[in-house]
Amino acid sequence: MILCIEKILPPADLEIVLSKLETAEFIDGKVTAGWHARLVKQNTQLPKSPALTAIREMISVALQRHALFQMAVHPKLIRPVTVSRYQVGMAYGSHVDNAVMHDPVMRSDISMTLFLSDPATYEGGELIIESSQGETSFKLPAGAAVIYPSSSIHRVEEVTQGLRLAAVTWIQSWVRDPSQREILFDLDTVRQTLFETSGKTPAFDLIAKSHANLLRQWLEF
Repeated sequence: MILCIEKILPPADLEIVLSKLETAEFIDGKVTAGWHARLVKQNTQLPKSPALTAIREMISVALQRHALFQMAVHPKLIRPVTVSRYQVGMAYGSHVDNAVMHDPVMRSDISMTLFLSDPATYEGGELIIESSQGETSFKLPAGAAVIYPSSSIHRVEEVTQGLRLAAVTWIQSWVRDPSQREILFDLDTVRQTLFETSGKTPAFDLIAKSHANLLRQWLEF
């Protein structure tokens, strides 16, 4: 499942993050890429610093509080974000994310790109995700994010004007199978819609039962 989520980072927090990045020093992004991805990665990223620590904490809190993110992802572990910067001429060629991440050691089930730059301020820089249906392009408003299976081949197109800032992270889900996560997400969406429109009815109880029992069956510990 690929899902775009608006305003994962509230506007006030986004403003703070961008202010910290204005004067921050960045290093070559190849240092955190896998041996094959390193061949196609052309960007810079924020190194360990007080600014990175503060940004990671703000985004972590935002993800914990965001109900739609939690409902779609069922996060068991979330890796601290990496903050990337793409200047003119920079891109990230086609690659697949590492199956095992470190700090903490975890399996990558879901990847997330959180857009930090206003799309009107730069050209190019689209995130392209490949699937059996073809390629899909994403260039979201600042503060919005797209989540997608870490097993997907994806790339970032060359930035031809302006500056693209983004935070990326990876999630290990309590529910490993992406098709199972999508079923749970659909059921939970229907459950909440039923409750909002009709309250606690027999139909709501039946959907809630099915959601809970499938989650109980599919959870990995």
